[in-house]
Amino acid sequence: MREIRGKQHKGEQHRARRTPRAAALDYARRGWPVLPGVGTGLDGHCLCGRSGCPAPVVHPGTPELLAATADPSMIQWWWDARPAAPVLLATGGAAPCALSLPLATGRRALTTLDRLGPRTGPVLATPDRLTLLVAPYTLAELGETLCDLLDEQVEDAPAAEGGTPGRLPASLRFHGPGGYVTLPPSWTGAGRTGWVRAPGPAHRPHRLPAAEHVLRALVAAERLAPGGRSTGRQG
Repeated sequence: MREIRGKQHKGEQHRARRTPRAAALDYARRGWPVLPGVGTGLDGHCLCGRSGCPAPVVHPGTPELLAATADPSMIQWWWDARPAAPVLLATGGAAPCALSLPLATGRRALTTLDRLGPRTGPVLATPDRLTLLVAPYTLAELGETLCDLLDEQVEDAPAAEGGTPGRLPASLRFHGPGGYVTLPPSWTGAGRTGWVRAPGPAHRPHRLPAAEHVLRALVAAERLAPGGRSTGRQG
């Protein structure tokens, strides 16, 4: 836990000096399509103007602005116009997807994943959630993986008497096709987004860990943490 906090703090210190535009250009060089988010006012509320916005900050700045891109000229034009705009990753398609957990649950899961040995890719944190980036997946592929995990859970249940059958962590969210994830150094209504494990040169979309492998590792981690409930949802 201390190691995770320390890595996050050092990463935030290093990247807080970068502008959103510089960060967006860096992500684009990795093949991650990005676009500017709507942003927040001084009161922390979403600037889209919708009362009770269901996804503050985590949507494009204008309804017409839907085509995320890795084109540096377009990215520079966008952030020249709105220098403080949050950086959004449009998940799915050829872009990375993501799995996110409540912050405390995510930190515990990440520590367990490290003990179990599966490869993890970039990991980012907001004040309330931890997000693991994974390779692109389709909704059909995700559905097949979840069905397989459910079948395995039913088969394993008798053997798990007195323990916890394999299941996904509570409040797991899936950020797949059609979704958005806010990337550092963006500011959200809850606070700043920062890297716990920053992306490296090799972290192009299809070289990230497969969602299936991460989900199976999370199930294994949940066996070591009795009491979890599977309430995963697509976001």
